[in-house]
Amino acid sequence: MGTTLEALPRALPGVDKVEWLVINDGSTDKTVEVARNHNVNHVVDLPQHVGLAKAFIEGLEKALAVDADIIVNTDADNQYVADDIAKLIQPILDGRSEIVIGNRPINEIAHFSPLKRFLQRLGSWTVRKVSGTDIPDAPSGFRAISWKAAMQLNVFNAHTYTLETIIQAGHRNIPITWVDIQVNEELRPSRLVKSISSYVFRSVSVMVRIFMLYRPLRYFLTLGSVPFVLGSLLGLRWLALVYVVAEPGRTYLPSLVLAAILILIGVQIWVLGFVADLMSANRTLLEEVRFRLRMAEREKIRSAREAQNNETKG
Repeated sequence: MGTTLEALPRALPGVDKVEWLVINDGSTDKTVEVARNHNVNHVVDLPQHVGLAKAFIEGLEKALAVDADIIVNTDADNQYVADDIAKLIQPILDGRSEIVIGNRPINEIAHFSPLKRFLQRLGSWTVRKVSGTDIPDAPSGFRAISWKAAMQLNVFNAHTYTLETIIQAGHRNIPITWVDIQVNEELRPSRLVKSISSYVFRSVSVMVRIFMLYRPLRYFLTLGSVPFVLGSLLGLRWLALVYVVAEPGRTYLPSLVLAAILILIGVQIWVLGFVADLMSANRTLLEEVRFRLRMAEREKIRSAREAQNNETKG
């Protein structure tokens, strides 16, 4: 982490003040000590390991608590080039976007295996389809977020925040874009990926859960269509056997029962889809209420601070 901190800028064009924030996710590798030795302004020291997604949200909350206007997230393993931070925040400074994702040169990263590159493209394609955005590198953790966007982000996935936050931005019409960035040479293997099989399983499960969470009606309609279509085909087969082939004394009752069961399962899954869609609408309303309350709280804090500054000057 020390290498990463040494590369971070203390000043940026268009920014009045730069402060550093380190999140220690329950590690025992002297993260807090290293952070303080490098004069880090804020340290979130979590007592136990909570995972990447939860640690990310804790970082956002702390950044908002200290009244940050732009939040830049980077990894401690020095994967991303710190000089690209100025490029990363520029769309926010220009008022063109609220979230900016760093697009890595995936084909040029030596330690990325062909399978990992394929999964990266598949995950990014899935996120683009679900979110309606054009982000080419959805798993990238190098991103800039405005305070307004940070107030609206929630993460329900325990594994990673990268895919879900992009989908939320698309659903909530938060302006989001991307810029090309470079990466440094790998200093150590990723601690998030224990093995290729683990990475594949987690990536697939994340994508399925995201699709189910943010497109519940489409997900359950698609899922329910499988048994419904199979049951309908079995029903047509039963009709053909009974009324066309018509062997004397045979009713083909097992086929009829199986067809009815499959059709019923399909309809029940569709009903679950409509219920999940209504729950999704309620979640959206609750998120909007939460955002408005946080906006009012921020304005109150800023007004109190301005009044205190005016009294000090007077």
